[in-house]
Amino acid sequence: MASKGDVAILQDELRALRTAVAHSDTAQRAQADSAMMLIGRANDSLRLLSTRFASFQANVSGGLYDMNRQLLQIQELSGQSQRRMQELRASMESRAEAMNVPTPAPGDTTRSTAAGGGGGAPGPAQLFQLAFDQMQRGSFGVARQGFQELLGKYPTFEAAPTAQLYIGQSFAEEKNGAAADSVYQLVVTKYPKSKAASTALYKYALSLIAQKKTTPARAALNRIVKEYPNSDEASLARDLLRTTR
Repeated sequence: MASKGDVAILQDELRALRTAVAHSDTAQRAQADSAMMLIGRANDSLRLLSTRFASFQANVSGGLYDMNRQLLQIQELSGQSQRRMQELRASMESRAEAMNVPTPAPGDTTRSTAAGGGGGAPGPAQLFQLAFDQMQRGSFGVARQGFQELLGKYPTFEAAPTAQLYIGQSFAEEKNGAAADSVYQLVVTKYPKSKAASTALYKYALSLIAQKKTTPARAALNRIVKEYPNSDEASLARDLLRTTR
């Protein structure tokens, strides 16, 4: 049988073991609390980063929207400036013709008849302005005939690419998408270095998107970005490429 001394030693060992276990449990709890605190901090950091990223995305989207709106406004102002220049040129041509009309002698009716009551054939700027005015009035067929006459008589006129583009737009306004698409492609082929080329290609891409022809539409948009990277349409094309699938 165990002596009292053995029992006392055993009891001391049990107390020491219990103390060690208690210390171990306390350390484990402390470690668990520390781990939970670290996890909580990490979650707080993730939530903060998520909030900041969402705010950043909203700012970027808003910035892109504002940028595209400003680009469109600039493009519209540029178009207005070009139209104003065409109006001035048409006016100058008209005045030049009036100055060049000879004064008929008294009783001489041949010259006044030949002059047609105010000059000879209109110049290219006048033809462009007359056709454009018809576009503004909604007379798209008449406008198209005017632009076609301009291209036939003055194929090297500096606004010829724009005239060709307006022919395409006149078809689009008449809901003749196939004819419009054909003319838009012609603008790019015939006047690849002109500003009208990127505009025509963009309008062609929009037409393809409306027809659910996603693959050729993306090809047209990529072509704008690649061949006309500095054009206003390039920025718009990049945005469309992100959403057109």
